[in-house]
Amino acid sequence: MGASASQSSRPRKPRDSLNKAVIIDAALVIAERDGLDGLTFQALGDELGAHATSIYRHFRDKDEFLLEMLDTLRNRSYGDAIEPTGDWRQDVRLLAGHIRAHYLRYAQFAQQMSVRSTHRPIEFTNLELTLDALDRAGLTPDEAVVYTRLLGNYMRSMSSFEAAVTCLEPELRAKDRMQMQFGAQALAPDEFPHLVSVANSLLPLDDPRIFDIGLEAILDAIEKLGADRRTR
Repeated sequence: MGASASQSSRPRKPRDSLNKAVIIDAALVIAERDGLDGLTFQALGDELGAHATSIYRHFRDKDEFLLEMLDTLRNRSYGDAIEPTGDWRQDVRLLAGHIRAHYLRYAQFAQQMSVRSTHRPIEFTNLELTLDALDRAGLTPDEAVVYTRLLGNYMRSMSSFEAAVTCLEPELRAKDRMQMQFGAQALAPDEFPHLVSVANSLLPLDDPRIFDIGLEAILDAIEKLGADRRTR
C-alpha cells in the first residue's frame, strides 16, 4: 500500500525530458538491482518517474528496446576504440579483447548479447573489421564469411560463459574450484590415472588463458588456410 502510494504520488517527468540514453541508463540500474526479468516498461516508468507509455515514444516494443540497448552498451564499451593496425591477427585479437571485456563489464546482459543479432551500427562495424582482416589473411569471400561466424560465435560464447561464472556468488565459485581439485584427487588412480595425475593442475572454469589459447588456435587455422591458398 505504502509503496504503491509513493509511486503514484511521485512527480512525473515532462514527456520531452526522456531520451534513449536516459532510458537505457535507467535500464542498467533496474537490471543490476532486479535482473532482466524485472526490466519491464512499467519498471522503467517507475524508475524514471514517467508514465510507462512514454517509453513507447522512443521504442516500438521491448524487443526493439533490448536490441538498441545492447548496441548502445557496445558503443559505450569500445565504439571508438578499435582501429586497424595493419596486422590482421592483431586486429582480430584487439576486437576479441574488447568484446570479452564488454561481456564481463555487463555480465547481466551476457546471455542476450550472445544470442541476439542487433542489426545496428556497432555490430556492422565488428563484421566489417573481421571480414577485412580475413581478406588480408588471404581467405576468399566464401571462406571469410564462414570464419567470421566461427570467430564471432567463439568470442560471444566464451565471453558469455566467463560472464556467467562471474555472476556466481564468490563462495560458490571457490567451492566449485575446491571440489574440482579435491574430487579428482580422491578418485581411484587405476580407474582415472590421467585425471588423478593432473588433479593439482586442473584449471578453474573461468581461467582467462583459455580464451586466448582458443582464439590463437582459430587464428592459426585461418593463417594456414590463407598460406595454402597463396601457394597453389
